Amino acid sequence: MLQEDGTNREGGLRHQLSAGQMAMVAVGGSIGVGLLLGSAAAMEIAGPAVIISFVLAGFISWTVTMALGELSSLHPGAGSFGLYADLYLNPWAGFISRAGYWVAISVSVGANLVASATYMRYWFPTVPALVWVALFSLALIVINLRSVGDYGRFEFWFAMVKLATMAMFIVIGGMLLVGGRVPAQYTAHGGFFPKGAFAPLLAMTFALYTFGGIEMVAITTGESRSPAEIPRAVKLTFITLAVVYLGAIVVLVGVMPWNRVGVTESPFVTVFRTVGIPAASSLMSFVILTAALSGANANLYSASRMLFSLARGGWAPAALGRLNAAGSPQFALVASSYGIIVAVVLEMWVPGNAFVYILSGALFGLMLSWLVSLAAHVACRRQMSSDQVKALVMRSPVGAWGSILGLTLVTAAILKTWWDSRVSLISGVSALLILTVAYVLLKSSDAAMQRT
Repeated sequence: MLQEDGTNREGGLRHQLSAGQMAMVAVGGSIGVGLLLGSAAAMEIAGPAVIISFVLAGFISWTVTMALGELSSLHPGAGSFGLYADLYLNPWAGFISRAGYWVAISVSVGANLVASATYMRYWFPTVPALVWVALFSLALIVINLRSVGDYGRFEFWFAMVKLATMAMFIVIGGMLLVGGRVPAQYTAHGGFFPKGAFAPLLAMTFALYTFGGIEMVAITTGESRSPAEIPRAVKLTFITLAVVYLGAIVVLVGVMPWNRVGVTESPFVTVFRTVGIPAASSLMSFVILTAALSGANANLYSASRMLFSLARGGWAPAALGRLNAAGSPQFALVASSYGIIVAVVLEMWVPGNAFVYILSGALFGLMLSWLVSLAAHVACRRQMSSDQVKALVMRSPVGAWGSILGLTLVTAAILKTWWDSRVSLISGVSALLILTVAYVLLKSSDAAMQRT
């Protein structure tokens, strides 16, 4: 019965993604410019102790991943956390989590494309950014209109470029530090806690945001080749991201003095230049461009599936739930590309604050999906007998208590972000109110139609 609530309602999607492809969609949506360029902000707040921030963020994302893995194994579907909320919480939670995530992730598509156009100035300084935005947008839409199997293969290798680069950075940087060719900076400038013992908590928001995208693996389950692929995909996603993020931040802090971040060249360029890799700066510019485009590609896929799920659930126009001959939700895909226009307009009107607004909105949608997933997992476990738990294809090793702890920590992170930033507070509360009003209006409209 629970399987029917998710899978049957979203029927028509092609089941072609392997575990590796599902994992790489999530990895592609997660590893982006936030780590490659934005880790500097976290280092400036906490110094070398930012390593603790990433360890804590990794633990929180682990509780989310385990909850998502268990629920997605039970109920594979593109609506993922929205479906889980429908089943175990209430329709309001199901709607706002899907709609909020769709809005946020769609704008992130545009943000990544605007960033990509900015990086293209490295090679083509005279070409207007809008030209690159238009070309990249067209290319990604064409890729996403193809069968999900073709999309999965493309994103797998696209994301592999930055994953391989990150792995190379960790290995080479680690060898430089161990061999003494680069002096370790862990305690060189004010000790390991130069900003105080609580500084790692202050940098938690930035660290937590880097793990954003891990929930995309649950979205891909609606098109997995078989249910057996899901546990492998979930575990592979978390292990990959945890190794990359923790390994990269340990090397970053060791190679680059925390008080010189943003003043000198990128730590990635420093490491590759030190070992004599030619054109290190050009190499990293290419990798960052690839990271942004891969992130936009994964975000567009996730946004289109989320809108498709809303339409199949009756929360969006029925046309958005239609599939083309290749099994892609073409109208939902086009509608989800609205974020490109939003990002371009913000960049033109408020260039200095554009990405602050985009980051605030994206973080709210991300955290909302995590909160709902954890809460739904707690409610699910309370309905299950011990025999049912033992029979699960994938079982969270920390159970309901782990999700309760994760729920508490994610809530604390949201409240801290709102406390620190008026922009985040206003955007978060406003988004929640708007989504709630939309839910009430849509529900009232549906009730009125049923009466007539």
